Amino acid sequence: MGVAAAAPGPGDGAPGPAMDRDEVDRALARLGAEHEAIETSLLALQDHAGRRLLEGAELTGVTGDRWGTAEASINRLWDLFDAYTAALGHVRDARARRRWPGREDLAELTERLRGRSIVVPAPVGPAGAGGGPARLTEEFTLAELVARMNELYASSLDVVVTADAVWSALPARIDLLAAELQRTRSLAHAAGVRPGEHPAGDELESITGELTVLRAQVISDPLAFWRPARGSSAPGGGRPDTQRYDRAARALDDIRREVEAVLGVRQDAEQRLLRLRDVLSRADRTLAEARTARGEVLAKIAASEVPAVSGPSTALQERLGAAADYRRRAQWHRLSPLLEALEQEAEDELLRARESLTAVTAPLAVRAELRGRLDAYKAKAARHGCAEDPLLIERYDVARRMLWSAPCDLRAAGQAVLRYQEAVAEVLSGGPVTGVVDGGAGG
Repeated sequence: MGVAAAAPGPGDGAPGPAMDRDEVDRALARLGAEHEAIETSLLALQDHAGRRLLEGAELTGVTGDRWGTAEASINRLWDLFDAYTAALGHVRDARARRRWPGREDLAELTERLRGRSIVVPAPVGPAGAGGGPARLTEEFTLAELVARMNELYASSLDVVVTADAVWSALPARIDLLAAELQRTRSLAHAAGVRPGEHPAGDELESITGELTVLRAQVISDPLAFWRPARGSSAPGGGRPDTQRYDRAARALDDIRREVEAVLGVRQDAEQRLLRLRDVLSRADRTLAEARTARGEVLAKIAASEVPAVSGPSTALQERLGAAADYRRRAQWHRLSPLLEALEQEAEDELLRARESLTAVTAPLAVRAELRGRLDAYKAKAARHGCAEDPLLIERYDVARRMLWSAPCDLRAAGQAVLRYQEAVAEVLSGGPVTGVVDGGAGG
């Protein structure tokens, strides 16, 4: 109770040497202050909101057991306090008889203050240890009586404070989460996320059931949701155990984000479908261009490996049709994952079409590069005034006929361009033009 014990006597309850008048008066002053502090603590416990809630609740489990013990302890506290009040009154009366107490008076006062002079009925309970009869009375010194009250008060206050802390923390939070759950269920229903049709709908039902059970258990057995602090012996040391609540809150938060994502699909589904159609259309046009280019390459380039070009993806078109159907039927929970998958696959399809076009037109790119190189070297020869050299004219004409004829032999044309390059270099250096060993195409 936060009060000091009365001045102790010998360990066996014997009063010891007689106290003098000053010691008696000091002890009575301490006892008076102590009595007031004890009474204040007991009245505060009596008026504690947690105690009133415990008295009116239908308790089960750990709380039911501990409150039964605590309630008996509180009743016992008042009985012991009444005995303490009476004993203090008797001591005060004995001291008030004489201003200057004699030896016998001091001996009596010492006995009342330090001896086991307080006799109270024993609490109702089973027979004593060893099967003997239950004790009918208990004897206390004032110090022992205060120690017993402190012990009963601490254990009773712990039950009251702990239950009140859990009731103050968890039910209100559960109610707020339940209200959020109802809002999420309404959004989920609008998005087509329903039990039996979508996993999130089933999970919402599970969370609803868990919150209902959790609240009932918290109300009937709050002490089952208390986590004591390690090493703390103070009443109410610890905190409410919110693991189940936190788990439900996290699960609901995940579902709410999923539902909001589905609702977001409803808002921009039309634009996303239009973008998908545009991407697939570009992929189809690119493939068509690749097929046309392949025919041109086969006609214009000789002895070249030209890869085949596949047709448009019918599977993607069918799934795009299914997505449009989901949108018409407002099946947003099904449309959401399908759109995400289709958007990635459509980009992959466009990339595949572009790569196919690049691979098919590679021989044409090589021919264009050889044509550009041939003309660049002719221009270089002209700048140095030797473009009319008969050998250069001859080798230029040979290379040009190869590059501008169909089908074009890229290997032979590349060698012809290389011979022209070497001839230009020899003429510009002023040396004789020598024979050239055939090499590979220059690119």
